[in-house]
Amino acid sequence: MTTSRTPRQPDSGQPHPDHDRGLEFDLNTLVSRRSLGLFLGAGGAVAALAACTPSATSGSTATATTTATAATSSASATATDATATPTLTRAIAECGVEIPQETAGPYPGDGSNGPNVLEASGVVRKDITSSFGTASAKAEGVPLTFTLTLLDNANGCTPMAGAAVYAWHCDRDGKYSMYDSSLKNENYLRGVQEADANGQVTFTSIFPAAYSGRWPHIHFEVFESMNNATAAGQVLAVSQIALPQAACDDVYATPGYEKSITNMTRTTLKSDNVFGDDGGIYQLATMTGSAAAGYTAGLNVTI
Repeated sequence: MTTSRTPRQPDSGQPHPDHDRGLEFDLNTLVSRRSLGLFLGAGGAVAALAACTPSATSGSTATATTTATAATSSASATATDATATPTLTRAIAECGVEIPQETAGPYPGDGSNGPNVLEASGVVRKDITSSFGTASAKAEGVPLTFTLTLLDNANGCTPMAGAAVYAWHCDRDGKYSMYDSSLKNENYLRGVQEADANGQVTFTSIFPAAYSGRWPHIHFEVFESMNNATAAGQVLAVSQIALPQAACDDVYATPGYEKSITNMTRTTLKSDNVFGDDGGIYQLATMTGSAAAGYTAGLNVTI
């Protein structure tokens, strides 16, 4: 699936009051959530995932069984072709639910709404905590490393090796580089990575703030190739990572995140204007770590 982007005018102050109102507002097209079913692996994988995945609808048992068998065969073949890490194995077992398409918001920095960081030399990088090029600021905050596992749903959930991801998010003050009036000349917390043989990209960053009106999140766009990404070409998917509440509460109790404590009390996953339609069930990251040691997050992204 591909999606287009429609420019919107940025606000040079704090996050825009219309920030992330969804694809209908951002793209002038309402992209409905698909009716989705999970393609589960057999045996232990089914048992392990049953407690955390939606039940099949009445009358769909035969179809689900046939699909599960096909998915299992695909998973086995894929595991042979690529280095089958535990994360990849789990991702393939859970594959089948395509990542919900979301708004890129008013601060994408991809040329669709003002500045374009994608064509800048230095944007391809793993560590996105610092600005690059002629900029020099570094985003401070609790360390966060996040990994996205990209899977091609149309081709048996095979890893999307060679695809590219552009990721960006706000700093611990809730501000976006390149757009906020104090950060127009900075480009931190933005970067591009190419997926490895397992379809995975990893970014080193800091834990973003919770700002008014939004649940804590990270934006990302998926491109077919690195060439498409760095040329701000056609996008395969636009979505967001939702961060778990337990980790947010832990991080926001540390110095520098004071405003996030208040903002967290005003928004829930259900009331959020992006994740609210399904509570972010397909975008909620798995997370380990602590505010003291830093956090590691992961999300399966099926396209």
